[in-house]
Amino acid sequence: MKIISILALAAPVAAFTSQNNVARQSSTQISETKADLEILAVELNPAVKFWDPLNLASSGLFGLDEEDSIRYLREAEIKHGRVAMAAFVGHIVQMRYVFPWALTTNGDMMPGTELSPPAQWDAMPFASKAQIIGFVGFLEWYWYVNKTDKIGEYPSLKGGVPHPIPYNLFDPFGTTKGRKPEKNKASLLAEINNGRLAMIGIFSFVTAETIPGSVPLLKDIVKQYDGDYWAPFESL
Repeated sequence: MKIISILALAAPVAAFTSQNNVARQSSTQISETKADLEILAVELNPAVKFWDPLNLASSGLFGLDEEDSIRYLREAEIKHGRVAMAAFVGHIVQMRYVFPWALTTNGDMMPGTELSPPAQWDAMPFASKAQIIGFVGFLEWYWYVNKTDKIGEYPSLKGGVPHPIPYNLFDPFGTTKGRKPEKNKASLLAEINNGRLAMIGIFSFVTAETIPGSVPLLKDIVKQYDGDYWAPFESL
């Protein structure tokens, strides 16, 4: 699940563009004002529409103005949605399948499916955990120092790291090139909604594993986890 979560950043979102450099042409662009959010909310969910009980859109996070504050929140939602989509699928995979290769040069193998995904993490050797966390940390750092004007786009890795890279993390197969604006709009709305649903989904797995019976639909699907999600190295 942790390895697959890395790939969440690869989801293509060419429709996310910065209003700082491109004139606002349609609601497919990322929303950076409260009025834009209200329009986007109706397109995302006509039943709920705009809902901001904590008034985050006008809160001025970290001393930012409204536009930059909303931009920060929208980018955070995109990233968390992508990670949640990958984590949800990865969680299901780890409950049913074990990758048949050694984790270390000593021949330590992947933990079995008799353990829940978080228990599998606890059973992994420290070296494997360190590699995963270190690689994810590198990707985050690389994005931060090379980020572009397009919200949701991951900067090119080719030529940016001292190692041959066959594919970029963002849109590795170039599927967004030449797409029509209406296709980008549909992809943007679908990704946001799917990301929100995936965040609920992965929290449902976590809750069902740690609090038996808390999610009735998952009662006979997940395995109980007695560890601590907030202590990833406690088993060492």
